[in-house]
Amino acid sequence: MLRRLREIMAEPARAQTRLDRLVRTIAANMVADVCSIYLRRAGDQLELFATHGLNSDAVHKTRLRWGEGLVGAIAVSSSPLNLRDAPSHPTFSYRSETGEDPFHSFLGVPILRSGRLLGVLVVQNETERLYTEEEVEALQTVAMVLAEVAASGELIDPAEFDDVDDVLHGPERFSAVGIVEGVGIGRAAFHEPPVQVINLIADDVAAEEERLQDAIEALRKSVDAMLAKMDRRLMGVPREVLETYRMFAHDRGWLNRLREAVLSGLTAEAAVQRVKGENRARMLQSDNAYLRDRLHDLDDLAHRLLRHLAGGGGAEPLNIPDDAILFARTLGPAELLEYDYRKLRGVVLGEGSAASHVAIVARALELPLIARSDDALDRTDANDPVIIDGAAGEVHVRPTADITQAYRAKLELQSERQAAFAAARDLPAVTRDGVEIDLQMNAGLLVDLPHLEETGASGIGLFRTELQFMVSTALPRLPQQVSLYRDVIAAAGDRPVVFRTVDLGSDKVLPYMQHEREDNPALGWRAIRLSLDRPGLMRLQLRALLQASAGRPLQVLFPMITIPEEIEAARHLLDREMERGRRLGQTPPTEVAVGAMIEVPAIAWRLDALLRQVDFISIGGNDLVQFFFAADRTSERIGKRYDLLSPAFLSFLSGIVAGAKAKEVPVSFCGEQASQPLEALGLLATGLRRLSAPATAIGPVKQMVRSLHLSELNAHIAPMLKADQASIREPLRNYAHASGVLI
Repeated sequence: MLRRLREIMAEPARAQTRLDRLVRTIAANMVADVCSIYLRRAGDQLELFATHGLNSDAVHKTRLRWGEGLVGAIAVSSSPLNLRDAPSHPTFSYRSETGEDPFHSFLGVPILRSGRLLGVLVVQNETERLYTEEEVEALQTVAMVLAEVAASGELIDPAEFDDVDDVLHGPERFSAVGIVEGVGIGRAAFHEPPVQVINLIADDVAAEEERLQDAIEALRKSVDAMLAKMDRRLMGVPREVLETYRMFAHDRGWLNRLREAVLSGLTAEAAVQRVKGENRARMLQSDNAYLRDRLHDLDDLAHRLLRHLAGGGGAEPLNIPDDAILFARTLGPAELLEYDYRKLRGVVLGEGSAASHVAIVARALELPLIARSDDALDRTDANDPVIIDGAAGEVHVRPTADITQAYRAKLELQSERQAAFAAARDLPAVTRDGVEIDLQMNAGLLVDLPHLEETGASGIGLFRTELQFMVSTALPRLPQQVSLYRDVIAAAGDRPVVFRTVDLGSDKVLPYMQHEREDNPALGWRAIRLSLDRPGLMRLQLRALLQASAGRPLQVLFPMITIPEEIEAARHLLDREMERGRRLGQTPPTEVAVGAMIEVPAIAWRLDALLRQVDFISIGGNDLVQFFFAADRTSERIGKRYDLLSPAFLSFLSGIVAGAKAKEVPVSFCGEQASQPLEALGLLATGLRRLSAPATAIGPVKQMVRSLHLSELNAHIAPMLKADQASIREPLRNYAHASGVLI
């Protein structure tokens, strides 16, 4: 069938004529009574473009909305649909002009190209039956061939899908998501486009399989070589982060899907494109943020594999200008590392998140990074002047002279501020009226540890141990965990370190552990709930922490405590491991302090019972805010509707802080909110005296603390908290400006 399809596609006939012949050929080879092709039109409609078996008068007349009927459902899910009796399906939509009354069995597959849906291919039969897996796979292979026809521009003008008619050449500003803070000023350079796949159908399947295997081996060697010559600036990045990228090049599932695609009759290049498109369609449908972030690594590997198949090997990226702002739809960590970072001033991506590997590398290189900015990619030309603001999440294309001047001044100011922060590194974080504030640092990777000295943080208030699990290719064994924790303790020196036990689940899913899909994972089986149900995982980690802390103090923080009974169960596991160590004659820590993380509002109503069982508590602001307001902090629609500087939330925090102080239990606040001086100002007003924040926040927050008269703040903010308003953000900002508090 593939050979016949190739012959039809090569015929010197009109595109519509070839499409009509294609549906007849597919129907004959699939022994189907009907074969129909629906293509996507502007406005997300699906138009019947060709059919064999349905009423030919319906061609170019029947249109289905996105999500309408079985064809529309396939478009939404980007997944095949195989039905024994289509008319009985709840989403079936009957169109009388098609004459499809007699047909029962239905098989539809999406027509995908680079993860983008271009249409739907359908076969139908009068008899009721389910199509076999082999038939589904065959139709998917055919759909890939049809994708090239649909994307050729012969049937539908590609401009029909453009959101705008022309790229405007005046100044434009785009809002996106800031991933890595900083300002970048330069000229737009576009990342190397993927290799274009022209030949789709194999002449010699065995030869294509051999070409694929050779290219895979070359790919693995190029990845090894890239890791071997890592820039010295990146040596602090834990090797596991980039080793995870290497892991994908050896992933059996990915490689098996590539081989199966070649064995179905595709060329090696077409097989890579097909698997890449299927991965994108499947993973973009996932609610799992970890899987979506790994999609960029798979895209990167697919592009590299195509280059090897094309004979280009690890081809050099584009020759970028000396002040390049790199634009890319997606970018993998290895692709970014291939560029001369000395020429880069920033990165703009269509897709990406703070947890993606390319973001970790960009952060290590101190490159501002903006993500989720498709509009900026579509409306920017190569060499256009560009300014990106990673803190504000803004992209300015072809900016005016005054915008450029303002951002150059901001860059100079940033340099001056960084110098001021560095100069104040060893100064105490003490308010003007003599109140000492303990500023500690959040960490989770070895690359974070040098920032202790650089920032002058008093310690590590939160070490997220789960990051070691997330960047490893397999469950870290006891020696690996002990080694990491010892390195952290050694780097901290005399400074305290609070180790939080693994907070897995929700969006932190390990690829090597089985997990069940949950409708609402943030409220599901995660953190302490998962650890108590899998005590072997927690006991191994506690054992590692005890061994690493031999002869030193150990502080262990258990996450997401909802009821006191959870901390009781966690302490029991810790006691068992301490007893085991004594039996084996191991040197114990000099003292062990146990803490609970307050992230669920319910625990506030059993606070006294909890405080009797812990040595300290830590308020986890990120989750507590979203649970308090029932607002997903990652949602663009509602994430900014609710504010930490709400009188309701600050009063709630004040109650927790007062309760802890009454029992003489130390309390700290850990969360991204503590990284902003204005938010930190509000937190100090609740009675908090210990904040743990990202390293970049220590300097600005210390500057704010040293400019603050705390007793004046408390007197000024008291009436604000009683006011009937959603947020005190603006009144607090006005107070800071009027009082000379540096925010």
